[in-house]
Amino acid sequence: MSMNVFSRWLARFLPEDQYGIDDVSGINKRYKKFRTNLLTTMLTISLLPAIITAAIGYFQYRDLLQTTEREQLLWNLEGAQKTMQALINELHSSIEFIVREDRCDEILDQDTLDGMLIRLKLKYNGFVDLGVIDSRGIQLTYSGPYKLKGYNYRVQEWFEHVRGRGFYISNVFLGYRNIPHFVIAVSKKRPDSEDHWVLRATINADTLQEFISTINTKASDDIFLVSRTGKLQTSSRYFGNAMEYCPICETSSHLHEIFKLERGMGDVLQVSAPLENTPWMLVLVKEKYIHQAAWFSFRKRLLLIFLGCSATCLVISYSLANMLTNRIRETDEKRQSLLTEAEHSNKLASIGRLAAGVAHEINNPLAIIDQKSGLMQDLLGLTEEFKYKEKFYTSIAGIQNSVGRCKAITHRLLGFARRMDVILEEIKLNELIQEVLNFLEKEAMYNRIRMELGFQADLPTIYCDRGQLQQIFLNIINNAIDAIGKDGLIAISTRLQGNDVLVRIKDSGPGIPPNILQHIFDPFFTTKAPGKGTGLGLSITYGLVKKLGGEITVSSEVGKGATFEIRLPVKPDKSAERDNNERNQSINR
Repeated sequence: MSMNVFSRWLARFLPEDQYGIDDVSGINKRYKKFRTNLLTTMLTISLLPAIITAAIGYFQYRDLLQTTEREQLLWNLEGAQKTMQALINELHSSIEFIVREDRCDEILDQDTLDGMLIRLKLKYNGFVDLGVIDSRGIQLTYSGPYKLKGYNYRVQEWFEHVRGRGFYISNVFLGYRNIPHFVIAVSKKRPDSEDHWVLRATINADTLQEFISTINTKASDDIFLVSRTGKLQTSSRYFGNAMEYCPICETSSHLHEIFKLERGMGDVLQVSAPLENTPWMLVLVKEKYIHQAAWFSFRKRLLLIFLGCSATCLVISYSLANMLTNRIRETDEKRQSLLTEAEHSNKLASIGRLAAGVAHEINNPLAIIDQKSGLMQDLLGLTEEFKYKEKFYTSIAGIQNSVGRCKAITHRLLGFARRMDVILEEIKLNELIQEVLNFLEKEAMYNRIRMELGFQADLPTIYCDRGQLQQIFLNIINNAIDAIGKDGLIAISTRLQGNDVLVRIKDSGPGIPPNILQHIFDPFFTTKAPGKGTGLGLSITYGLVKKLGGEITVSSEVGKGATFEIRLPVKPDKSAERDNNERNQSINR
């Protein structure tokens, strides 16, 4: 069942048999369709594995880069988190050093507090002011650029937080000064009572930006601090300046969360981690791996390799498709040629049998005429001289010459019917063609047909049959004259090509249509008017060329004339030469 399906598919795939089809354009379309189908099939078979392999490599490498990118980004986040935490802890330690429990009364002194602020500014330029606040929320002592002594912080949210936990860092806010800053507050218990006191330090938000800048790394494209509610504490490359709202950052409440952000510049990877004892999240953002040099380089190489493979497959498939199509076409043409030649041979055999019968019937009377004329010549030699004796001799010689000519004609006619002996001799082909042209010179002049000769001067002599060569060229040139009619040109050229001599005869006639061209060597096939041709000339010519070991081909375009090419071996094959030598030896004996 499967074999039958495959056979039917193969029959539709291969071009149809062209034997007996005269439509050349239809044949060309069938082979063009076959070439296209074959090329499509070969490209599909060759490119499909390449496409699958490229797709697998693409996605596998993408996943590998994505995993590596995430691991690298998380590793950088941990390092940045530790650095930032150390800086914050250092700020905390600096404040803790000031607020030892035994220094409450000391720092209430204005000069002492001013000195502490100066020392802190020397270490961290971002410190703005210091204030000591009692348990009622009233600022007892203040060191800074503003008049905040006596200010009551009782209702501030941060005041309750610092009293409850002992340490507090606020989010960045504008406050009284309308400048972004944040507060660090530390609460301590007085040693002589149960009351608490608070040291409040105000620091510009630029300090955080400086901290972030010190840990900025090429491993990430953006690093910033954000509050738990999504408000930026430092500037961000992608989301704006400090105090602006970051819509996607408020969800970053767990360590090592990875987000994919759909933005105009493409997807990005974001990781975040909380900073201990602060309300802040440290966030690292990196443009996704597709924006990295490794990914670009891989895609470029993969594309180049795929295009290279595709181009190679295309060239090889196209070459193979053309080669296979041409081979199949050549095989079909050879098969058609063999079938045509077989059909041609059958026709020639039938005509040969008819020609043989006619030749034998003519040879019998000719033999009698030849015999009687010889007897008459002998008897005439025995008689005495008389007035018309020489005239009788001349007449008898004319009879014998005519008989010889008739024998030669019947000999050629029998040659069409059966293989006759080829008499090999050295022949100068250029001179032989000139002899044939001399014979047709008057007819060509009468029809105003010009002969253009292009003979190779050093053309070697060939071993061939003179009479049969004369008949070959006589038939072809005579047909060219008939085809031209009046006012035309016949170009004849000879040249050596390998071990063969090539004779090309081109006329300026009307040309031969393709449907007639393939039947031109068929017996009795003629396009001449009834009574003006038998259709045997080119058939006999074809048979003679084959018998001499040569090849004859014809090409033509309608309106551009026809060209006959006769290829003859310089020397016959050994078997023909041996037969000829044996025949000559038998004649000599």
